[in-house]
Amino acid sequence: MPNFWYYGVRAVVINKDYYIASAMNFRNPEKGEQIYMEKMIVVGNDIFDEFIKEDGYYVDKTELIYELVAESRNKVTLFTRPRRFGKTLAMSMMECFFDIRRDSSKIFSGKDIVIDHPEFCSKWMNQYPVLFISFKDVEGLNFNDAYEMLKKQISGLCIKNSYLAEYENIDGTDRDTFLRLKNKEATLADIKGSLDTLMRMMKTVYGKPVILLIDEYDVPLSKAAESKNKDYYKQMLDVIRGIMSISLKTNEFLKFAVVTGCLRISKESIFTGVNNFACYSVNSKKFSRYFGFTQEEVEKLLNAFGLSDKMELIRKWYDGYIFGNTEVFCPWDVVSYVSAALYDEDEEPQNFWANTSSNAILDDFVNHSRFDASEKFETLLNGGTITEDICEELTYDGIVDSEKNLWSVMLMTGYVSKADKTVTRGRVKLRIPNTEIAGIFKDAVVERFKRTMDVGNVDAFITAMWNRDEKTASEMLSDILWNSISYFDYGEDYYHGMLNGIFTSRGFSPDSNDEAGLGRLDLRIKDRGKRRFILMEFKRSKSEKELDADCDEAIRQIIDNGYNTVIPEGYEQQLVYGIAFYAKKAKVKLMI
Repeated sequence: MPNFWYYGVRAVVINKDYYIASAMNFRNPEKGEQIYMEKMIVVGNDIFDEFIKEDGYYVDKTELIYELVAESRNKVTLFTRPRRFGKTLAMSMMECFFDIRRDSSKIFSGKDIVIDHPEFCSKWMNQYPVLFISFKDVEGLNFNDAYEMLKKQISGLCIKNSYLAEYENIDGTDRDTFLRLKNKEATLADIKGSLDTLMRMMKTVYGKPVILLIDEYDVPLSKAAESKNKDYYKQMLDVIRGIMSISLKTNEFLKFAVVTGCLRISKESIFTGVNNFACYSVNSKKFSRYFGFTQEEVEKLLNAFGLSDKMELIRKWYDGYIFGNTEVFCPWDVVSYVSAALYDEDEEPQNFWANTSSNAILDDFVNHSRFDASEKFETLLNGGTITEDICEELTYDGIVDSEKNLWSVMLMTGYVSKADKTVTRGRVKLRIPNTEIAGIFKDAVVERFKRTMDVGNVDAFITAMWNRDEKTASEMLSDILWNSISYFDYGEDYYHGMLNGIFTSRGFSPDSNDEAGLGRLDLRIKDRGKRRFILMEFKRSKSEKELDADCDEAIRQIIDNGYNTVIPEGYEQQLVYGIAFYAKKAKVKLMI
């Protein structure tokens, strides 16, 4: 597929027409013609009809609707997936398809569901009232702030459906409640019954039961749990339980409901009394292909934009998840990287996923005080697998109560994935899915190491360095490493940062990678009071046997580059060390 570059944008030639992955139009520099795109990468817009109208490149997941309705008979369906796997776009797609107030025929024209199931579409498309609400923004530092955000969301839902209050057959009590909800003057009872009230009004207007869509139902509880404020959590649980129970339990106004979230909160905690309830988690085979991109879908996307050469890079960084029996890529990462790569073909992969929400669950696990999973973290970071008992029903306030709960949450939220497609009596083989998630683990582990360094070992190491005691320095540094979590691809940069942190933690101000002689020295430590300083160069050894030789090589590098010839003004004593590392072993050698 030929392509050319114009103003930094790759234009792809398809069937002699030029298309670009940009919202802008450019002129063909050779013909003086406008270059128009056919489809473009859209990042961040999860409103389905807007996405389609923007000519966004859409990975067709519309068959989800048919499978959900025609092949299932669930009154309430809960989909649990990690963040940024397309839950909200899927819910918006359903709203657009079912909503009786719309004509979605053009939006779904050419989509799989219309092509494969025309009779189903005639029966269901735009035939039912739909109530769609998202709880993803319901959060705050305390309950009152979060509760105000919830009232705002419900008020917005009422404003969106203002016509309901104008219908003459609406019950007067419902109209009054509706207006209180709309004006953010609602009581707690009004809020708990808000969705039920709106559905009853919709049923009155249309004479048909309502399809209820609740997106990210568990975010308010997740945020409350992160606050570590038990009262905040209990109050929010009471509100969310009330909303879910009243709107979903034996409700004559409900056609069916679809709910999404990261975790399945235990039925006793949230879904008490909700009948005909089905949950499809990351372990479920049914619906497994509708959240995330398959390899075939990613290959097709990349080919469409002339980026097929990026496939292996994207696989390494953003693939590795197994939902049910389907292997998938994180869609948010794929489209974010493709969007960036279209403007710069040399764009390096980034950790897009980590910046979309808090990583508090991982931090809680890594820093847990009642059990130590260090060896398991090491196994995972070194590319290995662990096998753990997994519980699919949890409560946010009980996540940190057991290691089993934490591994379960890590799986449900995407920090680890199934290593294969089997689940045996609740036991699952786990792995870190890809380079992106490995980076998040490493950051958390490094931060833990900085916070938990043994001060006694650190002081003994620093004293030994100043005293020219290379044997003790080696032993203490190895002890410090032993209490860290190591992984095979630790490079010199990690050890560099670790040594920097050790000296910084004891009040020194290291000069790191400063220019000296003919290059950049790894580390210089100054003791101004005693007019002395240390020069250090680091090497990562391929085996323990090579530690001694690599120390010599590090010292030789200091000499060859003249680092030891640059003496800070006023300083009188210079110590030069070569330090070599292999996994959790360190060798410190003094230049004689």
